Amino acid sequence: MYALTAPLIVLTLAAAAATPTPAPPPAERRTALDVLRELVEIDTTHEHGSTTPAAEAIAKRLRAAGIPDADIRILGPSPTKQNLVARLHGTARRPPLLLLGHLDVVEARRTDWTMDPFHLNERDGYYYGRGTADMKSLDAYWVVHFLRLHREKHPLDRDVILALTADEEAGDENGVEWLLAHAPELIRAAYALNEGGGGELKAGHRRANDVQASEKGYFTFHLEVHNKGGHSSLPERDNAIVRLSHALIAVHDHAFEARLTPVTRAYFERLSSIETGAVAADLRAIVATNAGKPLDAAAVARLSALPFYNARLRTTCVPTRVQAGHADNALPQLATAIVNCRLLPGDSVDDVRHALERAIADDAVTVAPTGRVDSGPDSPLLPELFQAVTAVTTHLWPGVPVLPVMSTGATDGRFLRAAGIPTYGVSGLFGDIDDVRAHGRDERVGVQAFYEGLEFTWELVLGLTSTSAAN
Repeated sequence: MYALTAPLIVLTLAAAAATPTPAPPPAERRTALDVLRELVEIDTTHEHGSTTPAAEAIAKRLRAAGIPDADIRILGPSPTKQNLVARLHGTARRPPLLLLGHLDVVEARRTDWTMDPFHLNERDGYYYGRGTADMKSLDAYWVVHFLRLHREKHPLDRDVILALTADEEAGDENGVEWLLAHAPELIRAAYALNEGGGGELKAGHRRANDVQASEKGYFTFHLEVHNKGGHSSLPERDNAIVRLSHALIAVHDHAFEARLTPVTRAYFERLSSIETGAVAADLRAIVATNAGKPLDAAAVARLSALPFYNARLRTTCVPTRVQAGHADNALPQLATAIVNCRLLPGDSVDDVRHALERAIADDAVTVAPTGRVDSGPDSPLLPELFQAVTAVTTHLWPGVPVLPVMSTGATDGRFLRAAGIPTYGVSGLFGDIDDVRAHGRDERVGVQAFYEGLEFTWELVLGLTSTSAAN
């Protein structure tokens, strides 16, 4: 099912050398930067922001370009959680293409950053600001291409849908899920292009252009320890904070079984021809293992020391929040923690919970599931899409291979896949795999990389939608 043929994925035995990339027209560059700046400088965090002003700002641009009001919708579950959905009409020879992006971002505190996170800053060849990497750059691409398709009156053999949504970043009223429940006809498509993919930079060299076809499931556990408490001047051996600390160390030290999915097997197999030295040898060793058999233990151990590979080899769980005690001079009566897990496709919540309980080995620590696991099936490696991605990649960056990947982070693609809409993360936006700043301090994208991604996504969208490209 997931076998890739040579026409779909072009591979080389070494990472390609940097080559000049065709630049987008100056007007498109200016518009993309204007849209990126506008989106970054609208606070769309859950804590004190809103996606509604961002949705309205983009809708204003679409109306100014002459797109009919009837083809622009702003809707959502609450005043601060509005989504934008717009449509360009084609001949309907093929079913629609959905360009998906989320408008919300995670919190960013000015005291944590070296600059204002809600102001687009250009410094040392980078654009800085919350959302530049996740994912307002790609939002800007989709808006610019949507406007350009309309303005240049390209003959479309399918409708093109633009959906910019709320609450992807673990919000309470997820935009895509809400749209699927309340207005599915607005976003029903043959497939969607979304975040989750992109270019890999390693030591300054482009080594691969990734297409996300799979992602880990997102799930959270609540750990809790109760104690009778008492006066801090009379400490006891049984302390809720200490017991919870031991439990969290056990979670931190626990390694789930390493295994390959069809997508990660294809990814590692092709990456073994790009990596060098011991890492390449270890990748070859694990993909040589027959499906269902234990992977080479020594190779797994070495690869697991590298976070980039460890997260793609196994389910992971990590403590992300703790809270304990009620007074400085009192023994804690309650200590709690949040453990966030990312599940490989096929791993169940019950299996993960039992594994954590065995690792903790303390009946005083309760491990309670919270919510549900959000996951969907893998997307098929669609020839139409992979041929187009490969063609554009080869044009812009000769010799750079296209790889199918499983994303370690969650995206809204999981909801679409579960609803029967295959979804692919693809952006052409290259970033350093050893310096990932999404959700972190001083989030940024390279200036040159931003415009290269703009050109890549334009050529891709045009190739997937225009009548001449399809014939």
